[in-house]
Amino acid sequence: MSQAILLAGPTGSGKSPLGDLLEARGVGVHFDFGRRLREANEGFSPREREVIAESLRTGALLEDEDFAIAAKILEAAMGEAELVILNGLPRHVGQARDVDALIDIRAVIVLEATPEVILERIARNTGGDRTGRSDDEEQAVRARLETYRARTRPLIDHYGRRGARLIRLPVEVDTTADQLWSLYSVAYSDSQVPSAPTII
Repeated sequence: MSQAILLAGPTGSGKSPLGDLLEARGVGVHFDFGRRLREANEGFSPREREVIAESLRTGALLEDEDFAIAAKILEAAMGEAELVILNGLPRHVGQARDVDALIDIRAVIVLEATPEVILERIARNTGGDRTGRSDDEEQAVRARLETYRARTRPLIDHYGRRGARLIRLPVEVDTTADQLWSLYSVAYSDSQVPSAPTII
């Protein structure tokens, strides 16, 4: 079974820039579910394409009955590397049960930020990954933050109970992916940054 690191954190906390940097540094393949969902265009039924479009339009989470959509996309990524850096999947405990049957999540990197920090990071596009986003109005962001609090944060306890290593990284308004990388590497080793698959 493939192994994975899960990136967890609210919208705008820097998961995608950090995932891209982890991949660039040779840690593993960055599976950005939102990005891959936006690129998905083959192998889906008309109903599945409708669910994808609705999720992208509203930010709604894929519910358990639609996990087959996520599974198709994830299984394609799992063939790319021994270690996958999951970003955006799973998003709730129901999805986690299905994901856990496909891939072994051994560590969770938790990006922690207050709502005020998140709103300012998005306004400034601190991570450089918000260009062209049409869903970053304050009301929409606050709704996604509440969804994260209620449905996604419980994943941290879920994986903690399963024995995954939890790595909590504080995020401020001007925190960059390079700074998160430095904090991440210190969390694993005082002397060197391990690479896949030995980091877990």
